[in-house]
Amino acid sequence: MRLFIYGYGFVGRALARRMRARGWEVGASYRDAADAGPMRAAGIDAVAADDKGAIAERLANVQALLVTPPPGAEGCPALQVLVPALAKAGAFPDWIGYLSTTGVYGDRRGGWAFEDSRLAAQSLEGARRVAAERDWLEVGRGMGLTITVHRLPGIYGPGRSAFDRLREGRARRYDAPGHVVGRVHVDDVAAGLEASIARPRAGGIYNLCDDEPAANSEVIAHAAALLGLPEPPLAPLDVDALPLKAQRFYRENRRVSNARAKAELGWRPAYPTYREGLAAILAETRQT
Repeated sequence: MRLFIYGYGFVGRALARRMRARGWEVGASYRDAADAGPMRAAGIDAVAADDKGAIAERLANVQALLVTPPPGAEGCPALQVLVPALAKAGAFPDWIGYLSTTGVYGDRRGGWAFEDSRLAAQSLEGARRVAAERDWLEVGRGMGLTITVHRLPGIYGPGRSAFDRLREGRARRYDAPGHVVGRVHVDDVAAGLEASIARPRAGGIYNLCDDEPAANSEVIAHAAALLGLPEPPLAPLDVDALPLKAQRFYRENRRVSNARAKAELGWRPAYPTYREGLAAILAETRQT
């Protein structure tokens, strides 16, 4: 069984580790030539992201294809490479997964968002994701391909968590009553994608997130306690004074349901809340 990952980032690496442990062969694309050597050393069949011929060769015999790059002003960059490559190879993978974001739901004023909720992206990035989802689903219908969409909140894991922000002095806590967001451990994303690969459904859309949306200040305080550090003080929230990325974060308040992924895919997050996820990261860090 073969998997190809277009865009070998944080999630791609986690899925590759998981699938290789199951006996799958994994290929992936790179943009920086310096990444090719380490990828091959890790057992990944590395291919340049713009080498359409080589990618077509790899897609000719894959069962699963994961698409991870974010869209830009001209849409999803992977579409321009993968659609011609799939056509050239005459390839029909059993599963093609597109990684999107829960930002497509916009602000719900703390209410719940489900996969069939109205999409109301408020940021440029979210709007581009809405368009990219639509484009991939249309490709699926037009080419008879099994396209699935996976909407992700903030992803954390080893090397990318509240621990790192605290150690680097970047962690901030703001007084934002009622503001909550979802998050997901990178290994739970990989597990959800594996479950979707095992149960492909054309047009399937799934939220992969943990069970407990929580305030960012709460997560940082808990992480500080685990490290034995003083928690950063709670500062007044002035959204307009924040960097643009932080402004987007605090202007959108929502809870996202993962019920469909549980019901259809049989998926359960190993880290249902940030508490289990942070504890696992800390334990892993202390073992290395």
